[in-house]
Parts: sequence; C-alpha cells; structure tokens
Amino acid sequence: MKQTLKNMYIKDKRVLLRLDLNVPIINGNVIDDTKIVKSLETINFLLKENCKIIIMSHLGRVKTEEDKAKNTLEPVKAILEKYLNKEIKFAKDILSEETKNMALNLKSGEILLLENTRFLDVPEKLESTLNDNVAKSLASLGEIFVLDAFASSHRSHTSVVGIPKYLPNCIGLLMEQELDMLNRTILNPEHPFTVIMGGAKVDDKIPLIKSLLPKCDHLLVSGGIANSFLYALGLNVGASLKATDENIIAELKNIMLEYKPKFAFPLDAIVESTYNKTPALKSINKIDSNDIIKDIGSKTIQKYQDIINSSNTIFINGTMGVYEEKAYRNGTTEIFNILKNKEESTVIGGGDTISALNNLGFKNTFTNISSGGGATLEYIAKNTLPGIEAISEEDKIETLDL
Repeated sequence: MKQTLKNMYIKDKRVLLRLDLNVPIINGNVIDDTKIVKSLETINFLLKENCKIIIMSHLGRVKTEEDKAKNTLEPVKAILEKYLNKEIKFAKDILSEETKNMALNLKSGEILLLENTRFLDVPEKLESTLNDNVAKSLASLGEIFVLDAFASSHRSHTSVVGIPKYLPNCIGLLMEQELDMLNRTILNPEHPFTVIMGGAKVDDKIPLIKSLLPKCDHLLVSGGIANSFLYALGLNVGASLKATDENIIAELKNIMLEYKPKFAFPLDAIVESTYNKTPALKSINKIDSNDIIKDIGSKTIQKYQDIINSSNTIFINGTMGVYEEKAYRNGTTEIFNILKNKEESTVIGGGDTISALNNLGFKNTFTNISSGGGATLEYIAKNTLPGIEAISEEDKIETLDL
C-alpha cells in the first residue's frame, strides 16, 4: 500500500503539492472549476496542519512561447483565492532564485502557486523528459512531496515522477479516494459487470478493451469504436469514422472471436449523408455508402438499457455519438438517464465522458467519477501508473537528503 497523507507527520512542514488544475480556460476565464473544487479537500487538510503549501500543476499544451500566454495558471489562482478566501502568492519563473526564496520564506498557512509546469518544456523539455536536475531543484522547495494529481500520474514527468526520489512522499486525499474507488468497483467488480465503451478511435483503446474483456460480462460499444468492430464484421458503415488498417481489423476480428458472447453492438443508428445533413434513423444493416453514423438509435438504447438494468457494476468511457451537435446527443443523454438509476453501481471514466455529463445537464448526478482520462484507462489496463510507482510504500518512508 502506498504512503498516504493522513499517515504522514506534516505539521508546520513545507509541502510540495502536485495537483491536477488542468481546467478549461476561455479568454482568461475558467469555464469549469470541477478539478479545482476537488483539490480543496487536500489543501484544507494541509492548512489545518499549519503547513506551508507550494502548489504545482500543468495546464494545456505548451509547445511554443506563444502557448504560454493562453496557458498561464493565473486564472486558476483567482479561483483558488475565492474558494479558500485567502491570498495566494504566485511564482512566474519556476526555477528562479526568487521563487526558491518565496518558497523557503513561506509562513504557516501561506500558499505559493507555481506557474504551469509545462512552461519548463520551452525551449527545453525539462518537464516531459524527466530531468533529474530540475527534479532536485523543485524538491529543494519543500520538505514533503504530495501527489494528488491522478490524471497526470500516467506521465513520467519531472513534477510527477522525478521529485519523489528526493523527498519523503505520499499520495493526497483525492488520489487515495480515486484509487480506492477504481480498485473497489473496476478491478474487483460485483458481477454482472458491464463496460460501455464509446469514442472515436479504436486503435488507442485496444489494450484497454483486451484488459477489460476477461473481467467483464458485457461490452457495449458505440461511436467510432463500434463502427470499427462492425466494419471488421463485414458490415457497411458508409463514410463513418472507422479503423481501416489491416492489422487493426485482424486484431478486432480475433478479439470478437474469442469474446463473442460478451459483445453488444448497435442495432440501429442516427445518420446523416455526405450530401444530405438531415438526421435519419436506419437499421445498422441498412447503412448506405454515403451515410455517416452520428448516434445510436432507439432499438440500441433499449437493448443497452436491458443489459445495464441487469448489471451490478457499470463502467462507462466515452459517449454514444457526436453529442456536441444537438441532433446527435439523444443516445448519450438517454444512456446517462438510464445510468442515473444505477448511480451507486456506475463509474464514469475519462475526460470526454465527464465533459458530456456537464454539458448535458448531469453535473453532480454521479458519485463515482474518475478524473483521469488517459490515466484511468491505463490504470485499469495495467493496475498501476508511473506516478503511483514513484510513491513510497507505507512502511518504507524515510528522510531523504538532497
């Protein structure tokens, strides 16, 4: 078992806290503060222990100097100040002497937010290539390292995997809760266990699908993933998004052959044509070459509902169709409505699925939500993550000297 925050002596300590504050920002305004709110429990726990807190997080993709202007954490600082009702210091240059002095001179109960860790990747990839010198420099800011960013734990980045080598470390409250939830519901599910898998590309999901099929009783597919399986079966899916690589198709055929009884495919679909954008309902075996599948139809919804209702554990990753377009959001909406009745048994996984929940009016409807996106999928497939591996075991914690 990994060392946890509640089992660490942290009173009055300088704590280096790695969070996931990668929130959507438009025109300098945070438009969804869910991740910030989820981080508050750990922050408040540290404040009660009179800790001096240095917060780190990444935000967005930073490939050029121009990317920095739109991916600064300053808007996040404003939201944190509002929720915590206190002023937060901000360090723009993460590796500067000024930042180090700010960190070392923090008083108990004060918070310092470091600028976006991905700024370290321009011009040199000091964050994403696990730079040991940078890890030592960041570690020198604190006395204890707390990893509370599950969604970043699948990346072997300096701020996630590098720092724990040089400080006593543990996982935070949010990360502990998330791991407990995934271990309880997905890695050790109550059967019948149903997986609902949507999304665009099947290529990236094959390892996850192969890891889940031996564990689950039913696999319900939709979106581009369903199209690819149907195409591999020899059905016409028209101009819909699908895998065409021969090796991928061959692998999908082998997977279906081995686990045929577990698969549930769409019976019908809402389509539009390459020459006519008007939505139309069609049986899945009546798709024309010009049709583009955009959502599941009513017969599929009923079929999936029957399976969901008979399940004791459900894991959903992805959506039923192109929910961003009003004409094609019914399938996703209806599946969420069905899952509401199985709320305690349902686990929501992945960033796109969470975005769909919020956009379609289901925010705060489900309890078991994994923030991880790619991290959630990799954890389910491998039962571990690089960030988790970097954290000390509970009985092996010791003081480390830089």
